[in-house]
Amino acid sequence: MSWSKNDRGSRGYHHGNLKEALVRAALELIAKKGPAGFTFAEAARWAGVSPAAPYRHFRDRDELLANIAVRGFEQFADVLARAWNDGQPEPFGAFERLGRAYLEFARTEPAYYSAMFEAGIPLETNPELRDAGDRAFAVLRAATERLVSAMPAKNRPPVLMMALHIWAISHGIAALFGRGDAGRRALPMSPEDLLEAAVLVYLRGLGITNPSGDATPL
Repeated sequence: MSWSKNDRGSRGYHHGNLKEALVRAALELIAKKGPAGFTFAEAARWAGVSPAAPYRHFRDRDELLANIAVRGFEQFADVLARAWNDGQPEPFGAFERLGRAYLEFARTEPAYYSAMFEAGIPLETNPELRDAGDRAFAVLRAATERLVSAMPAKNRPPVLMMALHIWAISHGIAALFGRGDAGRRALPMSPEDLLEAAVLVYLRGLGITNPSGDATPL
């Protein structure tokens, strides 16, 4: 539900749920202005509380953004894990689902996605955020390892390198063409088709093909 000027302060703080009220307010502000486009005091006003109230739960604006980014990565990891489903019923089809789930999350949760990747929160001082991001990436790495394992041992590329390449491809397409906000660029094909084609070219370049004999590995 949108927090308009008329309903600010009607929930959250007055019901003993200030922390969630601030998170909701910040998510709406991120959607409107981006993660760098609002102040801690503005988040408090948007939630309908005094400028001092947020300090009960968050040290500053960066800690609020970090909390949102952690929540986003936790949801992201769950979405990716469900899509991958341990490579069932077969890994190449599951890998395609994984890519589509990646783009779907970026499109349907743009505020979370922006907080996760655009807030500029230093990971070295936020171990919880770093760990949450690592858990999401671990799904992609496990899926990549499953594909690589089908290759002859002497021809296998480094799994981490390959997972990072696929992550970069997916994130680039999501950021440019699959956004759920006004920053999305026009494309004469769907982001899903673009990602599928890009990953197809990449996998074929490494010699990874679908063992079922289908024309494409994805």
